[in-house]
Amino acid sequence: MSSEAQPHIVTIGLGYVGLPLAVALARHFPATGFDIDQGRIDELRSGVDRTREISHDRLLASSLTLTSEPEDVIGKDVYIVTVPTPVDDANRPDLRPVIAATRTVGKLIRPGRKTIIIYESTVYPGVTEDICGPELERVSGLKRGVDFFLGYSPERINPGDREHTVDRIIKVVAGEDAETLDRVSEIYSAVTTAGTFRAASIKAAEAAKVIENAQRDINIAFMNEITQIFAKLDISIWDVLDAAGTKWNFLKVQPGLVGGHCIGVDPYYLSHCAQSLGHLPRVILAGRSINDGMGPWVADTIHTRRNSRLGKVLVLGITFKEDVPDLRNSKVVDVIRRLKWLGHEIVIHDPLADSEEAAHEYGLTIDPKALSGRYDIVFAAVPHEEYRAMDGARINDLVAPDGLIADLKGIWRSHSVNPSVDRWTL
Repeated sequence: MSSEAQPHIVTIGLGYVGLPLAVALARHFPATGFDIDQGRIDELRSGVDRTREISHDRLLASSLTLTSEPEDVIGKDVYIVTVPTPVDDANRPDLRPVIAATRTVGKLIRPGRKTIIIYESTVYPGVTEDICGPELERVSGLKRGVDFFLGYSPERINPGDREHTVDRIIKVVAGEDAETLDRVSEIYSAVTTAGTFRAASIKAAEAAKVIENAQRDINIAFMNEITQIFAKLDISIWDVLDAAGTKWNFLKVQPGLVGGHCIGVDPYYLSHCAQSLGHLPRVILAGRSINDGMGPWVADTIHTRRNSRLGKVLVLGITFKEDVPDLRNSKVVDVIRRLKWLGHEIVIHDPLADSEEAAHEYGLTIDPKALSGRYDIVFAAVPHEEYRAMDGARINDLVAPDGLIADLKGIWRSHSVNPSVDRWTL
Protein backbone atom coordinates (compact mmCIF):
# COMPACT_ATOMS: atom_id res chain seq x y z
CA MET A 1 0.00 0.00 0.00
CA SER A 2 1.00 3.64 -0.05
CA SER A 3 2.70 5.36 2.85
CA GLU A 4 -0.55 6.96 3.98
CA ALA A 5 -1.58 6.10 7.53
CA GLN A 6 -4.94 4.86 6.30
CA PRO A 7 -5.47 3.12 2.94
CA HIS A 8 -7.97 4.68 0.56
CA ILE A 9 -10.48 1.95 -0.27
CA VAL A 10 -12.63 1.89 -3.39
CA THR A 11 -15.70 -0.34 -3.60
CA ILE A 12 -16.51 -1.32 -7.18
CA GLY A 13 -20.27 -1.84 -7.57
CA LEU A 14 -22.85 -0.34 -5.21
CA GLY A 15 -25.65 -2.90 -5.12
CA TYR A 16 -26.93 -5.04 -2.28
CA VAL A 17 -23.38 -6.09 -1.38
CA GLY A 18 -21.25 -3.11 -2.29
CA LEU A 19 -23.23 -0.25 -0.76
CA PRO A 20 -23.49 -1.59 2.82
CA LEU A 21 -19.81 -2.53 2.68
CA ALA A 22 -18.75 0.87 1.34
CA VAL A 23 -20.76 2.72 4.00
CA ALA A 24 -19.25 0.52 6.72
CA LEU A 25 -15.73 1.08 5.37
CA ALA A 26 -16.25 4.83 5.32
CA ARG A 27 -16.60 4.81 9.12
CA HIS A 28 -12.96 3.73 9.45
CA PHE A 29 -11.11 4.59 6.22
CA PRO A 30 -11.04 7.12 3.42
CA ALA A 31 -13.54 5.41 1.13
CA THR A 32 -15.09 5.85 -2.29
CA GLY A 33 -18.00 4.00 -3.80
CA PHE A 34 -17.81 3.55 -7.58
CA ASP A 35 -20.64 2.46 -9.84
CA ILE A 36 -20.97 2.80 -13.61
CA ASP A 37 -24.67 3.72 -13.22
CA GLN A 38 -24.79 7.51 -12.88
CA GLY A 39 -28.47 7.27 -11.97
CA ARG A 40 -27.59 5.08 -9.04
CA ILE A 41 -24.93 7.56 -7.91
CA ASP A 42 -27.39 10.46 -8.16
CA GLU A 43 -29.95 8.58 -6.06
CA LEU A 44 -27.41 7.70 -3.39
CA ARG A 45 -26.14 11.27 -3.21
CA SER A 46 -29.72 12.37 -2.48
CA GLY A 47 -30.00 9.75 0.26
CA VAL A 48 -32.11 7.25 -1.69
CA ASP A 49 -31.14 3.58 -1.74
CA ARG A 50 -33.51 1.65 -3.96
CA THR A 51 -32.37 -1.62 -2.38
CA ARG A 52 -33.58 -0.34 1.02
CA GLU A 53 -30.42 -1.67 2.71
CA ILE A 54 -29.17 1.74 3.88
CA SER A 55 -31.51 4.38 5.32
CA HIS A 56 -31.79 7.93 4.04
CA ASP A 57 -30.29 9.46 7.17
CA ARG A 58 -27.42 6.99 7.30
CA LEU A 59 -26.55 7.63 3.66
CA LEU A 60 -26.50 11.39 4.07
CA ALA A 61 -24.45 11.13 7.27
CA SER A 62 -21.81 8.88 5.69
CA SER A 63 -18.41 10.24 4.70
CA LEU A 64 -18.43 7.91 1.68
CA THR A 65 -17.49 9.63 -1.58
CA LEU A 66 -19.66 8.53 -4.52
CA THR A 67 -18.67 8.58 -8.18
CA SER A 68 -19.22 7.05 -11.58
CA GLU A 69 -16.08 8.61 -13.03
CA PRO A 70 -13.06 6.24 -13.22
CA GLU A 71 -10.59 9.12 -13.06
CA ASP A 72 -11.80 9.84 -9.51
CA VAL A 73 -10.45 6.52 -8.26
CA ILE A 74 -7.13 6.18 -10.07
CA GLY A 75 -4.15 5.00 -8.07
CA LYS A 76 -5.89 4.17 -4.79
CA ASP A 77 -4.64 1.60 -2.27
CA VAL A 78 -7.37 -1.02 -2.18
CA TYR A 79 -10.13 -1.97 -4.64
CA ILE A 80 -12.95 -4.28 -3.55
CA VAL A 81 -14.98 -5.83 -6.35
CA THR A 82 -18.61 -6.51 -5.39
CA VAL A 83 -20.34 -6.91 -8.75
CA PRO A 84 -22.94 -9.65 -9.43
CA THR A 85 -21.98 -13.06 -10.80
CA PRO A 86 -25.15 -14.41 -12.46
CA VAL A 87 -25.74 -17.39 -14.73
CA ASP A 88 -26.75 -17.32 -18.39
CA ASP A 89 -29.85 -18.83 -19.97
CA ALA A 90 -28.20 -22.26 -19.88
CA ASN A 91 -27.37 -21.87 -16.17
CA ARG A 92 -23.66 -21.51 -16.89
CA PRO A 93 -21.57 -19.02 -14.88
CA ASP A 94 -21.68 -15.59 -16.46
CA LEU A 95 -18.39 -13.96 -15.49
CA ARG A 96 -18.84 -10.93 -17.73
CA PRO A 97 -19.64 -8.49 -14.87
CA VAL A 98 -16.65 -9.56 -12.81
CA ILE A 99 -14.36 -9.52 -15.86
CA ALA A 100 -15.61 -6.03 -16.78
CA ALA A 101 -14.96 -4.83 -13.23
CA THR A 102 -11.53 -6.45 -13.35
CA ARG A 103 -10.68 -4.58 -16.54
CA THR A 104 -11.86 -1.34 -14.95
CA VAL A 105 -9.58 -1.91 -11.95
CA GLY A 106 -6.73 -2.88 -14.27
CA LYS A 107 -6.89 0.59 -15.81
CA LEU A 108 -6.89 2.27 -12.39
CA ILE A 109 -3.97 0.66 -10.56
CA ARG A 110 -0.52 2.19 -10.73
CA PRO A 111 3.01 0.78 -10.29
CA GLY A 112 4.87 1.03 -7.02
CA ARG A 113 1.83 1.21 -4.74
CA LYS A 114 1.44 -2.49 -3.88
CA THR A 115 -2.27 -2.18 -4.51
CA ILE A 116 -4.58 -4.86 -3.10
CA ILE A 117 -7.55 -6.03 -5.16
CA ILE A 118 -10.11 -7.93 -3.09
CA TYR A 119 -12.96 -9.85 -4.68
CA GLU A 120 -16.25 -10.37 -2.84
CA SER A 121 -18.22 -11.62 -5.83
CA THR A 122 -19.28 -15.26 -5.59
CA VAL A 123 -17.20 -17.44 -7.92
CA TYR A 124 -16.03 -21.03 -8.15
CA PRO A 125 -12.53 -21.89 -6.87
CA GLY A 126 -9.78 -20.54 -9.10
CA VAL A 127 -11.54 -17.56 -10.69
CA THR A 128 -9.75 -14.92 -8.62
CA GLU A 129 -6.24 -16.22 -9.21
CA ASP A 130 -6.53 -18.02 -12.53
CA ILE A 131 -8.86 -15.65 -14.43
CA CYS A 132 -8.96 -12.26 -12.72
CA GLY A 133 -5.25 -12.12 -11.84
CA PRO A 134 -4.01 -12.64 -15.41
CA GLU A 135 -6.63 -10.21 -16.73
CA LEU A 136 -5.42 -7.55 -14.29
CA GLU A 137 -1.86 -8.09 -15.50
CA ARG A 138 -2.92 -7.91 -19.14
CA VAL A 139 -4.91 -4.68 -18.81
CA SER A 140 -2.58 -2.88 -16.41
CA GLY A 141 0.74 -4.07 -17.77
CA LEU A 142 1.77 -4.57 -14.14
CA LYS A 143 3.06 -7.62 -12.30
CA ARG A 144 1.00 -9.53 -9.80
CA GLY A 145 2.92 -10.11 -6.59
CA VAL A 146 5.01 -6.99 -7.24
CA ASP A 147 2.70 -4.10 -8.20
CA PHE A 148 -0.59 -5.56 -7.02
CA PHE A 149 -1.80 -8.39 -4.81
CA LEU A 150 -4.99 -10.45 -4.73
CA GLY A 151 -7.36 -11.00 -1.83
CA TYR A 152 -10.76 -12.59 -1.41
CA SER A 153 -13.52 -12.12 1.17
CA PRO A 154 -16.82 -13.73 0.19
CA GLU A 155 -19.91 -11.60 0.67
CA ARG A 156 -22.57 -12.81 3.09
CA ILE A 157 -25.25 -10.21 2.55
CA ASN A 158 -28.80 -11.40 3.15
CA PRO A 159 -31.15 -8.79 1.62
CA GLY A 160 -33.62 -7.43 4.13
CA ASP A 161 -31.79 -8.98 7.10
CA ARG A 162 -31.16 -6.27 9.71
CA GLU A 163 -29.46 -8.65 12.16
CA HIS A 164 -26.70 -10.26 10.07
CA THR A 165 -25.30 -7.07 8.57
CA VAL A 166 -21.77 -6.68 7.24
CA ASP A 167 -20.63 -5.00 10.45
CA ARG A 168 -21.86 -7.87 12.64
CA ILE A 169 -20.86 -11.05 10.85
CA ILE A 170 -17.66 -13.04 10.72
CA LYS A 171 -15.84 -12.17 7.52
CA VAL A 172 -13.83 -14.92 5.84
CA VAL A 173 -10.64 -13.39 4.45
CA ALA A 174 -7.88 -14.69 2.21
CA GLY A 175 -4.78 -13.33 0.54
CA GLU A 176 -2.28 -14.62 -1.98
CA ASP A 177 0.54 -14.30 0.56
CA ALA A 178 0.92 -13.77 4.31
CA GLU A 179 1.41 -10.00 4.11
CA THR A 180 -1.64 -9.53 1.89
CA LEU A 181 -3.72 -11.71 4.20
CA ASP A 182 -2.68 -9.54 7.16
CA ARG A 183 -3.72 -6.38 5.34
CA VAL A 184 -7.03 -7.81 4.16
CA SER A 185 -7.77 -9.03 7.68
CA GLU A 186 -6.93 -5.60 9.14
CA ILE A 187 -9.44 -3.93 6.83
CA TYR A 188 -12.34 -6.24 7.61
CA SER A 189 -11.49 -6.47 11.31
CA ALA A 190 -12.05 -2.72 11.50
CA VAL A 191 -15.45 -3.08 9.85
CA THR A 192 -17.06 -5.98 11.73
CA THR A 193 -17.47 -6.55 15.44
CA ALA A 194 -17.58 -10.33 14.88
CA GLY A 195 -13.99 -10.53 13.63
CA THR A 196 -12.46 -12.37 10.70
CA PHE A 197 -11.63 -15.96 9.83
CA ARG A 198 -8.41 -16.45 7.88
CA ALA A 199 -9.00 -19.03 5.18
CA ALA A 200 -6.15 -21.33 4.22
CA SER A 201 -6.09 -19.93 0.68
CA ILE A 202 -8.05 -17.85 -1.79
CA LYS A 203 -9.38 -21.01 -3.40
CA ALA A 204 -10.54 -22.30 0.01
CA ALA A 205 -12.38 -19.03 0.62
CA GLU A 206 -13.99 -19.17 -2.82
CA ALA A 207 -15.06 -22.75 -2.17
CA ALA A 208 -16.45 -21.90 1.27
CA LYS A 209 -18.69 -19.24 -0.21
CA VAL A 210 -20.03 -21.35 -3.03
CA ILE A 211 -20.97 -24.26 -0.74
CA GLU A 212 -22.74 -22.07 1.83
CA ASN A 213 -25.64 -21.41 -0.50
CA ALA A 214 -25.44 -24.81 -2.21
CA GLN A 215 -25.98 -26.43 1.19
CA ARG A 216 -29.05 -24.31 1.85
CA ASP A 217 -30.36 -24.98 -1.65
CA ILE A 218 -30.15 -28.74 -1.09
CA ASN A 219 -31.87 -28.50 2.29
CA ILE A 220 -34.73 -26.49 0.79
CA ALA A 221 -34.97 -28.94 -2.10
CA PHE A 222 -35.55 -31.75 0.40
CA MET A 223 -38.34 -29.73 2.00
CA ASN A 224 -39.87 -28.96 -1.39
CA GLU A 225 -39.82 -32.61 -2.37
CA ILE A 226 -41.51 -33.82 0.82
CA THR A 227 -44.00 -30.97 0.47
CA GLN A 228 -45.01 -32.39 -2.89
CA ILE A 229 -45.23 -35.90 -1.43
CA PHE A 230 -47.38 -34.83 1.51
CA ALA A 231 -49.61 -32.80 -0.80
CA LYS A 232 -50.70 -36.09 -2.37
CA LEU A 233 -51.78 -37.16 1.12
CA ASP A 234 -53.55 -33.83 1.77
CA ILE A 235 -51.12 -33.03 4.59
CA SER A 236 -49.86 -29.48 5.02
CA ILE A 237 -46.10 -29.23 5.37
CA TRP A 238 -46.58 -26.51 8.01
CA ASP A 239 -48.42 -28.96 10.27
CA VAL A 240 -45.62 -31.47 9.76
CA LEU A 241 -42.90 -28.91 10.50
CA ASP A 242 -44.69 -27.75 13.64
CA ALA A 243 -44.46 -31.28 14.97
CA ALA A 244 -41.01 -32.23 13.68
CA GLY A 245 -39.55 -28.92 14.84
CA THR A 246 -39.97 -29.95 18.47
CA LYS A 247 -36.98 -32.33 18.09
CA TRP A 248 -33.81 -30.67 19.34
CA ASN A 249 -31.68 -31.36 16.29
CA PHE A 250 -34.28 -30.94 13.56
CA LEU A 251 -33.10 -28.39 10.97
CA LYS A 252 -35.73 -25.67 10.66
CA VAL A 253 -35.71 -25.17 6.91
CA GLN A 254 -38.86 -24.04 5.09
CA PRO A 255 -40.05 -25.00 1.61
CA GLY A 256 -40.87 -22.43 -1.03
CA LEU A 257 -39.81 -20.69 -4.20
CA VAL A 258 -36.01 -20.45 -4.30
CA GLY A 259 -35.04 -17.37 -6.24
CA GLY A 260 -32.72 -14.45 -5.78
CA HIS A 261 -29.12 -13.95 -6.70
CA CYS A 262 -27.49 -16.37 -4.24
CA ILE A 263 -29.23 -19.63 -3.36
CA GLY A 264 -30.79 -19.94 -6.81
CA VAL A 265 -27.51 -19.22 -8.61
CA ASP A 266 -24.44 -20.26 -6.61
CA PRO A 267 -25.00 -24.04 -6.91
CA TYR A 268 -24.59 -23.69 -10.68
CA TYR A 269 -21.13 -22.23 -10.11
CA LEU A 270 -20.20 -25.26 -8.02
CA SER A 271 -21.76 -27.59 -10.57
CA HIS A 272 -19.81 -25.94 -13.40
CA CYS A 273 -16.58 -26.32 -11.47
CA ALA A 274 -17.29 -29.99 -10.74
CA GLN A 275 -18.14 -30.82 -14.35
CA SER A 276 -15.03 -29.04 -15.62
CA LEU A 277 -13.09 -31.50 -13.46
CA GLY A 278 -14.92 -34.48 -14.91
CA HIS A 279 -17.23 -35.04 -11.93
CA LEU A 280 -21.03 -35.15 -12.32
CA PRO A 281 -22.52 -33.46 -9.20
CA ARG A 282 -25.67 -35.50 -8.76
CA VAL A 283 -26.91 -34.14 -5.42
CA ILE A 284 -26.32 -30.49 -6.34
CA LEU A 285 -28.09 -30.79 -9.69
CA ALA A 286 -30.93 -32.82 -8.20
CA GLY A 287 -31.55 -30.08 -5.65
CA ARG A 288 -31.50 -27.41 -8.35
CA SER A 289 -33.91 -29.41 -10.50
CA ILE A 290 -36.41 -29.74 -7.64
CA ASN A 291 -36.24 -26.08 -6.70
CA ASP A 292 -36.36 -24.82 -10.28
CA GLY A 293 -39.48 -26.93 -10.83
CA MET A 294 -41.31 -25.64 -7.78
CA GLY A 295 -42.94 -22.68 -9.57
CA PRO A 296 -44.72 -24.74 -12.24
CA TRP A 297 -45.75 -27.28 -9.57
CA VAL A 298 -47.37 -24.53 -7.47
CA ALA A 299 -49.22 -23.20 -10.52
CA ASP A 300 -50.46 -26.64 -11.52
CA THR A 301 -51.58 -27.33 -7.95
CA ILE A 302 -53.58 -24.10 -7.81
CA HIS A 303 -55.12 -24.85 -11.22
CA THR A 304 -56.09 -28.36 -10.19
CA ARG A 305 -57.48 -27.15 -6.88
CA ARG A 306 -59.96 -25.10 -8.90
CA ASN A 307 -60.90 -28.18 -10.92
CA SER A 308 -59.20 -26.51 -13.88
CA ARG A 309 -61.74 -23.68 -13.87
CA LEU A 310 -60.14 -20.54 -15.25
CA GLY A 311 -60.32 -17.32 -13.30
CA LYS A 312 -58.86 -13.97 -12.42
CA VAL A 313 -55.82 -14.37 -10.19
CA LEU A 314 -54.45 -11.73 -7.82
CA VAL A 315 -50.75 -12.37 -7.21
CA LEU A 316 -49.57 -10.75 -4.00
CA GLY A 317 -45.84 -10.17 -4.22
CA ILE A 318 -43.40 -10.68 -7.06
CA THR A 319 -39.98 -10.05 -5.45
CA PHE A 320 -37.76 -13.02 -4.69
CA LYS A 321 -38.33 -12.78 -0.92
CA GLU A 322 -40.36 -10.89 1.64
CA ASP A 323 -39.78 -7.24 2.55
CA VAL A 324 -37.16 -6.57 -0.13
CA PRO A 325 -37.58 -4.93 -3.57
CA ASP A 326 -35.18 -7.34 -5.31
CA LEU A 327 -36.71 -8.90 -8.42
CA ARG A 328 -33.64 -10.82 -9.56
CA ASN A 329 -34.39 -14.43 -10.42
CA SER A 330 -37.82 -14.31 -8.80
CA LYS A 331 -39.50 -17.69 -9.06
CA VAL A 332 -42.92 -16.12 -8.58
CA VAL A 333 -42.52 -15.26 -12.24
CA ASP A 334 -42.45 -18.99 -13.03
CA VAL A 335 -45.83 -19.41 -11.29
CA ILE A 336 -47.29 -16.45 -13.16
CA ARG A 337 -46.10 -17.66 -16.55
CA ARG A 338 -47.49 -21.14 -15.95
CA LEU A 339 -50.86 -19.81 -14.76
CA LYS A 340 -51.05 -17.60 -17.84
CA TRP A 341 -50.20 -20.56 -20.05
CA LEU A 342 -53.01 -22.50 -18.38
CA GLY A 343 -55.39 -19.70 -19.34
CA HIS A 344 -55.80 -17.63 -16.16
CA GLU A 345 -55.94 -13.83 -16.11
CA ILE A 346 -53.22 -12.39 -13.88
CA VAL A 347 -53.19 -9.19 -11.84
CA ILE A 348 -50.04 -8.41 -9.87
CA HIS A 349 -49.58 -6.32 -6.74
CA ASP A 350 -46.35 -5.61 -4.90
CA PRO A 351 -45.72 -2.61 -2.62
CA LEU A 352 -41.93 -2.87 -2.93
CA ALA A 353 -41.12 -3.98 -6.48
CA ASP A 354 -40.16 -1.43 -9.10
CA SER A 355 -42.79 -1.46 -11.85
CA GLU A 356 -40.35 -0.38 -14.57
CA GLU A 357 -37.92 -3.16 -13.63
CA ALA A 358 -40.74 -5.73 -13.63
CA ALA A 359 -41.79 -4.61 -17.09
CA HIS A 360 -38.23 -4.53 -18.42
CA GLU A 361 -37.04 -7.84 -16.95
CA TYR A 362 -40.17 -9.95 -17.21
CA GLY A 363 -42.71 -8.08 -19.31
CA LEU A 364 -45.08 -7.95 -16.33
CA THR A 365 -47.31 -5.12 -15.13
CA ILE A 366 -47.71 -4.25 -11.46
CA ASP A 367 -51.08 -2.71 -10.62
CA PRO A 368 -50.88 -0.47 -7.50
CA LYS A 369 -54.70 -0.40 -7.32
CA ALA A 370 -55.11 -4.18 -7.47
CA LEU A 371 -56.19 -4.49 -3.82
CA SER A 372 -59.46 -2.71 -4.59
CA GLY A 373 -60.80 -5.59 -6.69
CA ARG A 374 -62.21 -9.07 -6.04
CA TYR A 375 -60.72 -12.22 -7.54
CA ASP A 376 -61.40 -15.87 -8.19
CA ILE A 377 -57.96 -16.76 -6.82
CA VAL A 378 -55.86 -14.80 -4.34
CA PHE A 379 -52.31 -16.10 -4.43
CA ALA A 380 -50.22 -14.85 -1.49
CA ALA A 381 -46.86 -15.50 -3.10
CA VAL A 382 -44.48 -13.31 -1.09
CA PRO A 383 -45.23 -12.62 2.60
CA HIS A 384 -44.48 -8.89 2.61
CA GLU A 385 -45.35 -7.11 5.85
CA GLU A 386 -48.36 -5.46 4.24
CA TYR A 387 -49.85 -8.88 3.43
CA ARG A 388 -48.95 -10.40 6.79
CA ALA A 389 -50.88 -7.59 8.45
CA MET A 390 -54.12 -8.38 6.60
CA ASP A 391 -56.94 -9.70 8.78
CA GLY A 392 -59.70 -12.11 7.81
CA ALA A 393 -62.11 -9.35 6.82
CA ARG A 394 -59.58 -7.76 4.47
CA ILE A 395 -58.83 -11.13 2.88
CA ASN A 396 -62.54 -11.81 2.41
CA ASP A 397 -62.86 -8.51 0.53
CA LEU A 398 -60.34 -9.74 -2.04
CA VAL A 399 -61.69 -13.20 -2.84
CA ALA A 400 -64.98 -14.23 -4.48
CA PRO A 401 -67.37 -16.30 -2.32
CA ASP A 402 -66.58 -19.44 -4.31
CA GLY A 403 -62.95 -18.53 -4.83
CA LEU A 404 -59.60 -19.89 -3.67
CA ILE A 405 -57.04 -18.49 -1.26
CA ALA A 406 -53.63 -19.89 -2.21
CA ASP A 407 -51.49 -19.00 0.79
CA LEU A 408 -48.05 -20.28 -0.23
CA LYS A 409 -46.19 -19.68 3.04
CA GLY A 410 -49.14 -20.15 5.39
CA ILE A 411 -49.19 -16.55 6.63
CA TRP A 412 -52.98 -16.57 7.03
CA ARG A 413 -53.39 -20.03 8.57
CA SER A 414 -54.89 -18.64 11.78
CA HIS A 415 -57.31 -16.25 10.03
CA SER A 416 -61.02 -16.99 9.69
CA VAL A 417 -62.45 -16.42 6.23
CA ASN A 418 -65.70 -17.08 4.42
CA PRO A 419 -66.34 -20.85 4.80
CA SER A 420 -67.39 -21.08 1.16
CA VAL A 421 -63.89 -20.07 0.10
CA ASP A 422 -61.44 -22.89 -0.63
CA ARG A 423 -58.02 -22.62 1.05
CA TRP A 424 -54.68 -24.08 0.04
CA THR A 425 -51.17 -23.80 1.40
CA LEU A 426 -48.00 -25.84 1.06
